[in-house]
Amino acid sequence: MIKEQIQKILDSCFIEGVKQELWSDGAAGSYTVELPKHASQGDYSTNMAMIMAGREKKNPRELAAQLTAKLSEHTELFDKVEIAGPGFVNFFVRDDVWQSVIKPVCDQAYTYGSSEIGQNKKVLVEFVSANPTGPLSIGHGRQAVLGDSIARLLEATGHDVTREYYYNDAGRQMRVLGQSTRARYMEILGLESDFPEDGYQGEYIYDIARKLVAEKGDSLKDTEDVVPFKERAEQEIFANITDTLARLDIKFDSYYNEHSLYEKGLVDDVVVNLREKGLVYDLDGAVWFKTTEFGQEKDRVIIKSTGEPTYRLPDIAYHREKLRRGFDWLVNIFGSDHIATVPDVLAGIRALGYDDSKVTVVLHQFVTLTREGKQVKMSTRKANFITVDELFDEVGPDVIRFFFLMRKADSQLEFDLDLATRESQENPVFYVQYANARLRSIQKKAVEKNITRIPLEKASLDKLTLPEEMNMLKALAAFPELVESAALDLSPHRIIFFLMDLAGQFHSYYNRHLVISDDPELTQARLWLAESLRIVFHNGLRLVGLSAPESM
Repeated sequence: MIKEQIQKILDSCFIEGVKQELWSDGAAGSYTVELPKHASQGDYSTNMAMIMAGREKKNPRELAAQLTAKLSEHTELFDKVEIAGPGFVNFFVRDDVWQSVIKPVCDQAYTYGSSEIGQNKKVLVEFVSANPTGPLSIGHGRQAVLGDSIARLLEATGHDVTREYYYNDAGRQMRVLGQSTRARYMEILGLESDFPEDGYQGEYIYDIARKLVAEKGDSLKDTEDVVPFKERAEQEIFANITDTLARLDIKFDSYYNEHSLYEKGLVDDVVVNLREKGLVYDLDGAVWFKTTEFGQEKDRVIIKSTGEPTYRLPDIAYHREKLRRGFDWLVNIFGSDHIATVPDVLAGIRALGYDDSKVTVVLHQFVTLTREGKQVKMSTRKANFITVDELFDEVGPDVIRFFFLMRKADSQLEFDLDLATRESQENPVFYVQYANARLRSIQKKAVEKNITRIPLEKASLDKLTLPEEMNMLKALAAFPELVESAALDLSPHRIIFFLMDLAGQFHSYYNRHLVISDDPELTQARLWLAESLRIVFHNGLRLVGLSAPESM
């Protein structure tokens, strides 16, 4: 797009200056084209003269003057080129260049914003990864939306994405689940049974037990083995989790069972490998990993004195398997409670001879629900926490997705239920989706008035001269780069911020100016502007899994 055009012109001017011996090629590839902080500083700016000055030991403003002279020849793109401050060069782009943005938007339509920058790089995105011990909490919900939105952005930018759910259906948690289900089964039958001290208390355990009673009667009353109860609970809970995710339009390509790491001897193999490298030792009956060799303040226990592995050990084995499976980039979406284990797992990967730079971890903060300014703490029916299903029933999928992405992942999120259920422009979801619906209604009004959009090449786009129109055109031009940066930085909140800002610009414009007016040429230009805006709203919403309603 326009920034790329400027970069190409800048590169050609740089090469020309090297040939003319105005400067050396030492600064090649190190200068940038950026958006200035203030509109008065132009549309784009480059630090090229200052980068060159540092290498050449020359005055940056003198180099900027030489560069500006070359750039000013490109009148097909620039109105003017100015030197600012210590040696920045600011570009003021011609209006007709911004107006021309409408063509690629409308030509590419629903692919506008997509790219192949990922070059089919194989990416494994692991998220949710909740063990099947209960319904998904709103914390898991934020992680689900965050992970799926990141996966969507990576797919839109040419990455080969696999969504994976990692879980454990063995171990103490699952034993307690089986014991809890058996205790409720016995209770429903009117028989005595001790409920485990740290058992699962939610109503969902009763629901599972009732189904067992309906199907098995009292045939399991003398069964001391908790396996049948555990297996049935796991089956029911996993079905519930899958249904909940499906309601949010989230599906996984693969599921990976932690227990399989033990069955295949992969966890033991990690310990053997680390021993061979002299990176584990025995102390006080436990096995320790020398994480201090990798910059940590102290070593970590990977096998307790009881013989039970700590969570670090299977995580190291799992990440090694991910890399062995041929993925180029591992993206993990974790809750902030994982912050202490991440360096240990990365150290384990590095210790085993793998490239830990291929692993990126996104840690998200917790979610607080509020109603009437007060925190909502407890579920009314399902568990001792608010479930995603309960939130879904109250506000719907689009609100859940939008609100979960309204803050950066590492920011605490306050989910205001009063605002979320309000159908007004105070509600940011409504505000953005209403912009899309309004833009669609403009096209419908044109049809009702027997106004047909003329071919784009015949439209007088030079009629689009208002500052508001220029700003919206600049936003449309910036969209593809925004998508790429949001994908590569794993930051889907940027798409939400962009849509909210563009919606604000459009609603203000719509309230002040007629799209369909008595001026036929202006009407045609604005109809094409409206169509390009609608395409970008649609694409932006779909990129993060939101619907783009045509009427509201």
